[in-house]
Amino acid sequence: MRQTLLALILSLCVGSVGSAAHAQDNPVEDIINDQITAFMADDFDAAFSYASPTIKRLFGSPERFGQMVIDGYPMVHRPAEVTMLGQQAMGAGVVQRVMIRDQGGRLHMLGYQMIETDDGWQINGVQLLRAPEVGA
Repeated sequence: MRQTLLALILSLCVGSVGSAAHAQDNPVEDIINDQITAFMADDFDAAFSYASPTIKRLFGSPERFGQMVIDGYPMVHRPAEVTMLGQQAMGAGVVQRVMIRDQGGRLHMLGYQMIETDDGWQINGVQLLRAPEVGA
């Protein structure tokens, strides 16, 4: 059963990644990818710019926001691999599921809560989801 589940998850991942052209047509995925790229460069000012007004008020500064990510979401700060999965409508926004492989090879599933503002799509929170169990 686990092997079947893993095969299903992998097929969904391959089917949802798409081409670079597709990614350019998906502003939600672009924002998440751009923020992760900023984190990888330790550009916390840029990473903070993709956060919603609520998140900006909560953390107050790019430095505090960056430290929270380093401490609480190290897989986002330094991912080895990022795969966009499906999106699901949530009220006025969407949740973008993202699978991240960390530097140690472990898989993490995250749900990015996205809202559309006057400035475009912004990240309003990230939730760690239960990762699929893999193994024999």
